Amino acid sequence: MFKKLNILDEADKRLQQKSKEVTFPLTKEDKKLIQQIISELTYSQIPEKQEEYNLRPGMGLAFPQLGIHKRIIVIVHEVEKGKFNNYVVVNPKIISHSVEMIAAEEGEGCLSINREVVGHVPRYARVTVTGFDEDGNEIKIRAREELSIAFQHEIDHLDGILFYDRIDKEKPLLNENEIRFI
Repeated sequence: MFKKLNILDEADKRLQQKSKEVTFPLTKEDKKLIQQIISELTYSQIPEKQEEYNLRPGMGLAFPQLGIHKRIIVIVHEVEKGKFNNYVVVNPKIISHSVEMIAAEEGEGCLSINREVVGHVPRYARVTVTGFDEDGNEIKIRAREELSIAFQHEIDHLDGILFYDRIDKEKPLLNENEIRFI
């Protein structure tokens, strides 16, 4: 039985708090919640399910967006139509990144922000993320392009940063001479 998550809205000050490192083993509740997040993110990217459950499309969610201040992120990345790679990272850290910067041409979105935000968010084109899987095993992920943006976006949530905090207030829109768009 699918039950929609209760995602906090940007007005909720809990989204601005820094999350705490997680110790292992994860609780049963955390593991159950991770599975629920994977289901919702997957459904949100399948048009029929998106409509059936009235979901906004999203590829990532961090525990703080549910009011839980634990350093856990989940990303469901559609690698080809109907085929998804799931990433669950506990205590993620970006250990290296490219010099090259990119931005989502249409701007970024967030399941906690229910309005249009104009502006480009400069992100690293490639990142290497370390952390742990649900069972406490060390993992290392190399992400590029769209997936790199998703990791940076979700890790920002763990530090109480929303994507629009990274938009230059003086010059929100960049051009292709200033950044590479994806």
